[in-house]
Amino acid sequence: MLFVIHASDKPDSAELRQATRPDHLAYMSDFDILVGGPMLDEHSESCGSIIIVEMEDLAATEAFAANDPYRKVGLFDTVLIRAMKKVIWPGE
Repeated sequence: MLFVIHASDKPDSAELRQATRPDHLAYMSDFDILVGGPMLDEHSESCGSIIIVEMEDLAATEAFAANDPYRKVGLFDTVLIRAMKKVIWPGE
């Protein structure tokens, strides 16, 4: 099943994001991430993350998100996880 993880950074957390980025990317490399990257604010600065991942169920996705190094260091203000139905998909 597909899930979208939408996480918003806490204010003034650019340094924390940058310092944790190598651990975050290493963690992500262990999973089948379909789409992932930072959201950008009006100044093209990172302000959160969007990840689309295929997981067994919501519980597995919640565990995946909870163990993200960004989340473990307290980078995110909010994290929203929703199931997604694939309708339009590149290459299909």
